[in-house]
Amino acid sequence: MKYFYYSGCSLEGTALEYNISTQAVMQALGIELIELEDWTCCGASAAETLSELLSMVLPARNLALAARMDKDYDFLIPCSACYLNLRKVDEHLGSDEGLLEKINEVLNEEELSYQGGIKSRHLLDVIATDIGPEMIKAKVKRELSGLRIAPYYGCQALRPYGGYDDPEQPSCMEPLIEALGAEVHPWTMGAKCCGAGLMTTKKEVAIELTSALLKAAKGADCIATVCPMCQMNLDSYQKQVSKTEGENLSISVLYLPQLIGMAFGLGEEDLKLGLNMAYTDSLKAKLAEYRVGITHQ
Repeated sequence: MKYFYYSGCSLEGTALEYNISTQAVMQALGIELIELEDWTCCGASAAETLSELLSMVLPARNLALAARMDKDYDFLIPCSACYLNLRKVDEHLGSDEGLLEKINEVLNEEELSYQGGIKSRHLLDVIATDIGPEMIKAKVKRELSGLRIAPYYGCQALRPYGGYDDPEQPSCMEPLIEALGAEVHPWTMGAKCCGAGLMTTKKEVAIELTSALLKAAKGADCIATVCPMCQMNLDSYQKQVSKTEGENLSISVLYLPQLIGMAFGLGEEDLKLGLNMAYTDSLKAKLAEYRVGITHQ
């Protein structure tokens, strides 16, 4: 299997561990990722506040780079915000006849053009649909037995353009967790918003949403996510939420590929658990107990 690979900005900075673990897991599975040369930001966070056309041109430029390679590969995107933005281009092309002309007028300045047809897919979709639990299970070298993992999908991986799972009650991550030998934490918060997009504008609402998730995760050893914004939010605001709520709500928040990589027997150079802010002592102790431990740096 081969895919065009778009890491996006977050995976080159604040979510570097997501990028490294994703590539390492895909390599272990024998999947080739083809990273585009000269890719640019998709504008996911800020472009639309400046210009609707800019918010379309930026992701379309990356799709045009892929189209120029003339290969029939899907576009694999780990970042949920990037996935949303790249999917948005093709979704809007079908309803706005003049949009493609406007986009290409800008792209032509770089001798690029886009006519549609590149399929943008979230990493979770590819892992759950193309790879699947059986292929994951076949590669497991060290089962994560004894670990209870809360699957967290977030918003943008599923809404509004998911299509590969139920947007309100998703379930595709659960069989993957079980394939690793771990136990799924029973909860109903997997598709609830964590409030990351509100942290700078309505912080009190964001803290309330984050708190609800962390409380519901009690009893789990860690939360598994596939979104850099969700991970950073749940990872970095635990101390503040714990102080506000008057109870310890600390829990490790790991990327799904990091957990898959643990079970595959990959080392710290491929998992980068040392970059996770909330890598709790309790999880480290349990990983050591089950001999799947990684040294925290």
